[in-house]
Amino acid sequence: MSAPPLKKPTVTEQEARQVAEAAREQDWRKPSFAKELFLGRFRLDLVHPHPVPSDEAVRRGEAFLAKLRDFCETQVDAARIEREARIPDEVVRGLKELGALGMKIDPKYGGLGLTQVYYNKALALVGSASPAVGVLLSAHQSIGVPQPLKMFGTPEQKQKFLPRCATTDISAFLLTEPDVGSDPARLATSAVPDGDDYVLDGVKLWTTNGVVADLLVVMARVPKSEGHKGGITAFVVEADSPGITVENRNAFMGLRGIENGVTRFHRVRVPAAHRVGPEGAGLKIALTTLNTGRLSLPASCVAAGKWSLKIAREWSAAREQWGKPIAHHEAVGAKISFIAATTFALEAVLDLSSQMADEDRNDIRIEGALAKLFASEMGWRMADELVQIRGGRGFETADSLAARGEKAVPAEQVLRDLRINRIFEGSTEIMHLLIAREAVDAHLTVAGDLIDPDKSLQDKAKAGANAGVFYAKWLPKLVAGPGQLPSSYGEFKHAGVDLSPHLRHVERHARKLARSTFYAMSRWQGRMETKQGFLGRIVDIGAELFAMSAACVRAELLRSRGENGREAYQLADVFCRQSRIRVDELFTRLWHNTDDLDRKVVQGVMAGVYEWLEQGVVDLSGDAPWIADATPGPSERENVHRPIR
Repeated sequence: MSAPPLKKPTVTEQEARQVAEAAREQDWRKPSFAKELFLGRFRLDLVHPHPVPSDEAVRRGEAFLAKLRDFCETQVDAARIEREARIPDEVVRGLKELGALGMKIDPKYGGLGLTQVYYNKALALVGSASPAVGVLLSAHQSIGVPQPLKMFGTPEQKQKFLPRCATTDISAFLLTEPDVGSDPARLATSAVPDGDDYVLDGVKLWTTNGVVADLLVVMARVPKSEGHKGGITAFVVEADSPGITVENRNAFMGLRGIENGVTRFHRVRVPAAHRVGPEGAGLKIALTTLNTGRLSLPASCVAAGKWSLKIAREWSAAREQWGKPIAHHEAVGAKISFIAATTFALEAVLDLSSQMADEDRNDIRIEGALAKLFASEMGWRMADELVQIRGGRGFETADSLAARGEKAVPAEQVLRDLRINRIFEGSTEIMHLLIAREAVDAHLTVAGDLIDPDKSLQDKAKAGANAGVFYAKWLPKLVAGPGQLPSSYGEFKHAGVDLSPHLRHVERHARKLARSTFYAMSRWQGRMETKQGFLGRIVDIGAELFAMSAACVRAELLRSRGENGREAYQLADVFCRQSRIRVDELFTRLWHNTDDLDRKVVQGVMAGVYEWLEQGVVDLSGDAPWIADATPGPSERENVHRPIR
């Protein structure tokens, strides 16, 4: 007897938090550099000496990069992809023949078995040729079928699906719904058990690769019934299954070549053997997959930074104003310096996080999230500065520049393409909250019951005793440390550049960050989670400290190898000096800000107090609903699904 279909869930704020909390990895079985940083402990030993890939990993990785570079230079026409808003089928077929679909898949399943480091180098390379192609490969391997199966699939599932993913089949990840974004507790797509199958009904939105996908990872809610635990569950679904309709191919301001759509499921039968993990484990699988999967996004930002630096250098040497190249004017030079130093730091963060992921010695859930957050924000700023350096030409399209005889520099396209990075795979605002939750995990573990209104007095008393023991040992360690000793980190002084003051700064400010967090928890207690502005600044400080650490460690690695060490030290020094200014500002804004005033203005806006301010314009948005109807049922639209063979 099958269970009844689910009604659209309605959840309270507390229930939503409980769902999110249950999906978190609860334990810290491995050390975490970033977690220690937020606790005021600068564990440089966890990242220095900089971990490096094996010789074999380098050999295989470099060999593939050479083939991929040739393919990108000869077969990928980025201007055509932008113009036609579609990746040509022959390019996709060429990527399949090259093995690019299986970069991260084990060779025993037909993949290339590249490390995370070289996978990201490949994504950066192909993303520089066409960001849309980079997204196609990333969505397929970072969050599509291969990664969840690699981590949670059964041997039978791996044997059945991974060879296809490595060679012929494109995959997509389907979580978001028209009325469900970062609050998965309201997930409405249902998977009702029926014999040896599950029957899926619902609508998924923003299904990157969904228009051309052969295989889907779908998150759906299983109703609780006899013999079924229920909950949000992951399934591998054949994209051509009866009842699946791709109802729309979405269009965006950037990444115009991506195949992103709306997918409807109507009574789609999925074998129970295609369920990934147990019932109710879907969100945990999704979040765990993203811990490493998010590292693909910084790769595209690093690529954009490298390209922006090249264009800024060449253009600023060629363009003259007031008798000299514009690079020699301080206002422009400062922008070039920012792009160069930040690109160096982003690559340092990406390579360090990726190598730690490969070695699997550290828990990198915070590092991966910080890399995504920091890279998406700084990548956008670098592209924006490039547009400013280019002036009117930065706002002009590449086709228009070429039409009047100038170099076809797509600066405005890069700006458009990068904008989505601050939104997808966790918006900046959601990343702030996610990282903040992990950063205060130690505090909630020992003192969470003290601020939980549902806990009994007995539980609170026990928590108070545990917290007293923890803080009696922890707080005194935040008073002094190596950052106050002038001789600390002396091995980071070479080539006339001294990076040791920056590492001492990181150590001191890690302790200051921990003290600030503790003070805020003491002050606001249970209301701490509502202080999203404060939490965002705490996380941004941690991101800057992590980036400074990575930049210094990378500079020392390059120096020790004789690979542009002097220049690397210079770039690390400049980045750290720029970063320290941002850190000082963020610390000031922890306690001196307009958060309370902003809240009052928002209340007024929502109450209509300022509607008079909206007068004098024309709204061209139309009369359609804000959120499209996603009621389960048969599709009434043409199926635009188009697998590429």
